[in-house]
Amino acid sequence: MKKSATIAAVLIFAGICATSVLATTKTERSGEELFKEHCSTCHPDGSNIINPGKTLRKEHRDAHNITTKADIVEKMRHPGKGMTSWSAATLPDEEAETIADYIIKTFK
Repeated sequence: MKKSATIAAVLIFAGICATSVLATTKTERSGEELFKEHCSTCHPDGSNIINPGKTLRKEHRDAHNITTKADIVEKMRHPGKGMTSWSAATLPDEEAETIADYIIKTFK
């Protein structure tokens, strides 16, 4: 019994260590970094090179009923004509939400 308890303890400890390593190796990137990677080509400084009337500025977001973080993520997932679609497989929800937070805080 003692040997199996020791083995079980070692396996549990190994699992905890592996989880800890995975958690610390995951790099969380800022909204600004993610925005620059995924959005800034068409939306430099919050503008819109395709449709200048649909910038990321609050006045334009409000005019198009894009007022919440969820609205921004929805627009990323199901954009209008001319905008790249970002599926959850391409841009995970957590990253899309981080970008949306950045847009709301930055482009007022």
